[in-house]
Amino acid sequence: MTNLDPLLTSSYHYELPDELIATHPIHPRDHARLLVYNRSDKTITHARFDALESFLPQNCGIIFNDTKVIKARLYGKKESGGAIELLINRPLDAYAINVYIKGRVKLNTLLLFDADLTARITALNEDGSREVNFYLRECRIRFEELLPILEKVGHIPLPPYLGREDNSEDEREYQSVFAHYEGAVAAPTASLHFSDKLFEAVCSSHPHAFVTLHVGSGTFKPVEAEIITDHPMHSEYFDISASAQELLHSDIPLLSIGTTSTRTVEYHVRTQELSGEANLFLHPNNPPQRVNHLLTNFHLPQSTLLMLVASFVGLEETHRIYQSAIDEKYRFFSYGDAMLIL
Repeated sequence: MTNLDPLLTSSYHYELPDELIATHPIHPRDHARLLVYNRSDKTITHARFDALESFLPQNCGIIFNDTKVIKARLYGKKESGGAIELLINRPLDAYAINVYIKGRVKLNTLLLFDADLTARITALNEDGSREVNFYLRECRIRFEELLPILEKVGHIPLPPYLGREDNSEDEREYQSVFAHYEGAVAAPTASLHFSDKLFEAVCSSHPHAFVTLHVGSGTFKPVEAEIITDHPMHSEYFDISASAQELLHSDIPLLSIGTTSTRTVEYHVRTQELSGEANLFLHPNNPPQRVNHLLTNFHLPQSTLLMLVASFVGLEETHRIYQSAIDEKYRFFSYGDAMLIL
């Protein structure tokens, strides 16, 4: 594929057969397939994820994202009786929560959920999102007080392209084995392939550290602008641990587990900030400065995540790799197979 313009959104389109969208997790989780791409000679190797260690450079440090997915989807009704579906996106402060709502709502509309949980609409945003305050028995509650209630009445926020409701299997499988800090509404999917055993093995043989990036629903937002740099990049809360800071400022090559870890590291490199809101958009004209290697899944056409992959390998090679994965019938998206870029 030639003459692709890396600044045109249309250059990131590819055709994916529907049957290659993974709608359920694979068991065991480390038996997913692994495509290994070596940039030095542009070779593609097909393997299984539990062979990951045999491909890792000996002298690289590893950065994991330890965010934990919350049960961010709620089903309820308006006081007037109409059914609604609410997806928590992220807290704006202790009480104000940014959400998306299916169903028409007005300012001050009261939404009713199970377990005496209610929410009142406090703002209608131009981007289609809403702001709400949550209440328990008419007492306004903070975000951290909401989390244990969500655990009882909420649902795992599976991506829309899975085309199904969540089930008890998803509570376990749509979460990494090292998930720790609650706040994500989408899983950092490259992390899902690690079993406890493989995670411990990799950590015992490589310097490693954790960052936290609470993945927001904006990660699924397609790029609608014709020129990718006109896309309003979503922001997500991040925090960089002391051990991660030390690893980032060392001379050791880095492997990021997932696009979320990559964005966190690269945002810090550019700003020196250790926590806050990260909105970095990596693409071929804004490539990584610190991360050397990437482990990631296969991403949606015309998505910022696909553009991030192209920031590592270039647009034409991205298309070649993806075509190879399609030809080999790899499984795509959140519950799909993985790719390692060396």
